[in-house]
Amino acid sequence: MDSPIDPSAAGPLAAYRARLAGGALESDQAQEAAARRLQTLWEALRGYDPRPRPPTASLLARLLRRDPPAPAPRGLYLVGAVGRGKSMLMDLFFATAEIRRKRRLHFHRFMQDAHATMHAIKRADPGVDDPIPPLADQLAARAALLCFDEFQVNDIADAMILGRLFQALFDRGVVVLATSNTAPDDLFKGQPGRDAFLPFIGLIKQHLDVLELDAARDFRRERTRGMRTWHVPADTMARRALDRAFAALADGTAGAAVTLMVSGRALHVPCAARGVARFEFAELCGTPLGPGDYLAIAKQFHTLILDDIPRLSPDNFDEARRFITLIDTLYDQHRRLFASAAAAPDKIYQRGENAQMFERTASRLDEMQSEAWLDAMAPD
Repeated sequence: MDSPIDPSAAGPLAAYRARLAGGALESDQAQEAAARRLQTLWEALRGYDPRPRPPTASLLARLLRRDPPAPAPRGLYLVGAVGRGKSMLMDLFFATAEIRRKRRLHFHRFMQDAHATMHAIKRADPGVDDPIPPLADQLAARAALLCFDEFQVNDIADAMILGRLFQALFDRGVVVLATSNTAPDDLFKGQPGRDAFLPFIGLIKQHLDVLELDAARDFRRERTRGMRTWHVPADTMARRALDRAFAALADGTAGAAVTLMVSGRALHVPCAARGVARFEFAELCGTPLGPGDYLAIAKQFHTLILDDIPRLSPDNFDEARRFITLIDTLYDQHRRLFASAAAAPDKIYQRGENAQMFERTASRLDEMQSEAWLDAMAPD
């Protein structure tokens, strides 16, 4: 039986129990176990600062200071299905971490920044053959603790630099905490070039403990249970309903624009947070995007919110064809879809020679609204 909460206690475990006591959370053994492991890391990190001290004025003092730096605490890789509380626990840990230099960011944003910084380093000094060491210097100078939410690797450009970048960060004493829907052994699985990626998986296991958060319930799903996923018509009330769905699915995190790299091209996502992406129909189906773009979105986000789907016909068949491809991709990847539209799925495309082709899409849209579909949604 747990001891009473010490009012003077600090750290993520105390913060977690305080939220339980206040009714903000419901008790879950797996979350409690994860909070305990995070507490251990929190204690190991108190006051941790791996930056070398400046040289003293005394040569003798410098010669006598031969003790090797203390080893960095082992980080943590927290893996589990969608909605089990991984990000919530990371937030509690990050907010309470007593370390001066720390950063928390979405892993995809981190990799975007890393690529941009490497390009900037090369532009500033064309003589730099390898931008990874100076990049690691910059990152380590800014943070001794890096917390990555939604750790996932889908891009070959990311996969090819991760091993060397993380090795350089670990060499500089940086501690990593990551949340992911994918176990380390399954990262980049089935992708071309994975053999060259395997050393990175070994590096993760060497420096981070892997803890599965096997919570009994999908708390995020419970918050949206009973919510309508298809809103007709696409009016102000529908937009407000989709606003609420985004807030619930993203745990209240404000959305921000992100960029996905697809075969060397930039794919703009206007609003995203915590595995949820939101687009206007015209942005996603009214521009020349293809199957690779939709697959990149489906692999990066577990939920798509789509505003203002119009009626479709031979008059706007390019948009209809892209919409069919999008729905097929979301269906095959078993992703959630919340949408507002001018009509119900079986009424969107009713006339013209391609109306029959749309029947399968309408059937899939109906299935994707069902409780069985939502409850069985793929965890990654």
